Amino acid sequence: MHIELKRGSSTKLYVQIALTIADRIRSGLIEPGTRLPSVRKMTADLGVSLVTVSKAYAELEAIQLITCSQGKGCYVRGSLHTDQTEELDRTQRLNGNSESSTPWNWQMALVDYLPRAQLWRHFDTSPQVRVELHMSAIQPELLPTREIIDSAYRLSSDHAERMAAYGSFQGDRELRQTFAEHFAERGLQVTPERMLITSGAQQGIDLVARTFVGPGDVVYMEAPSYTGAIDVFTSRGAKIITVPMDDEGMRIDLLTRLCDTYPPKLIYTIPTYHNPTGITMSARRRAQLLNLAQSYHCLILEDDPFADLYFRDPPPASIKSMDGTGHVVYIKSFSKVLSPGCRIACAIADGSVLTRLVAAKSTADLGSPLLTQKALQSFIQNQYGVYVSRLRDELYSRLCAAAEVLKEHAPPGMHWRLPDGGLNLWLQLQDNLDMRELHRQSLAAGVSFLPGSACYVGETDTSSLRICFTVTSAELLCEGLRVLCDVIDKVTPREGGTMADRLPLI
Repeated sequence: MHIELKRGSSTKLYVQIALTIADRIRSGLIEPGTRLPSVRKMTADLGVSLVTVSKAYAELEAIQLITCSQGKGCYVRGSLHTDQTEELDRTQRLNGNSESSTPWNWQMALVDYLPRAQLWRHFDTSPQVRVELHMSAIQPELLPTREIIDSAYRLSSDHAERMAAYGSFQGDRELRQTFAEHFAERGLQVTPERMLITSGAQQGIDLVARTFVGPGDVVYMEAPSYTGAIDVFTSRGAKIITVPMDDEGMRIDLLTRLCDTYPPKLIYTIPTYHNPTGITMSARRRAQLLNLAQSYHCLILEDDPFADLYFRDPPPASIKSMDGTGHVVYIKSFSKVLSPGCRIACAIADGSVLTRLVAAKSTADLGSPLLTQKALQSFIQNQYGVYVSRLRDELYSRLCAAAEVLKEHAPPGMHWRLPDGGLNLWLQLQDNLDMRELHRQSLAAGVSFLPGSACYVGETDTSSLRICFTVTSAELLCEGLRVLCDVIDKVTPREGGTMADRLPLI
């Protein structure tokens, strides 16, 4: 496996090795039962000492990701989705016959450059799960799927010639014009020429990263942050530095001090109904962040999937709406709100930044599918406003239902804050809780959640988790939360387990 060591870093080499392997195990890139390279081979491959690799393996064994046996080697114990007993049995079988257990053992010798893929790992869940709260999405029955399908059918039937030609690399102009009108109503004045249609926000993030971020470049993110963005920047070899948050969002005072030592190449933020915490960055902080980017001549990547899903008042204006110097790349996804299967988002940028992003898009896929762009354009232009207004009311009712269940059933030590919009609830638990065991038992009980560790960079564990209150029916949501609270209560250690003060419910 490829492990890129930063020898001038303040992080010790054995820690870098352990963190990289841990990320790969948690991402499922190294499967349970896999034998890791021997200490001597890893030493030779990385050009480090035997002691360094031995300490790295010892760290991994200490956090129960691998098991080591004298004379037999080190094996991956198992993932969060596999029963531990079965994992150990499998490991023992492999220990006895590791070289011939499968016909594809040779593939471990193939070097890849995927240090982490947590988004993929936590996207699907096992068949035993009845209540899926792990995925940040809207219940399919609430989406305008039938209207979009009908629109796509009419377009493909009445305008077959559109399917026989390539679309613009930059995206359908009619859709970009509709987006421009949509943004103008929300205080962001932009022309179609400043936009790029991408296949979802994830591709937009990836295009920015592959265009402007290389090995060693400094990228700042909130802590915690969106799993998919962490995966992208990690794969680029960036030096990711995380900044804590408070009630107003990213701590700009801490970010400023960090930038004095480590000047940024890019700052990634989800300022509105942040994923996973739900926090909204204040207008004051947004202006401060833009000023900081201007002073360091760096980019801000503003990820905005949820701004239309406010429950009371609209959120503060986007950072991009204040940007007159081209320091902000703004990505607005319409996939979650309208049709995840259509994968439509819009990136707004200026000057040569946009030119380079369009070039990157052209090499990635020659442009997003024209049919889905046309189908969504018609709906956004004619029906989006009424639809999203009704959707906000329904999602808010789900949040209120979740709040009632938590107030009644939350075990000692759990605290949370209700967001002003978006799809997610961030639950913080007792520090001494075994999150791996909680996840295993919760899945066994039929309820999934996103472990908080997936939302942090290089951290082995955190006593937090994210649930989505919009992905399933209100009935199943309440049932799932009651089951989850019961499992948390069973797993929570009894010693010193006092009821922590909950953050204000709004």
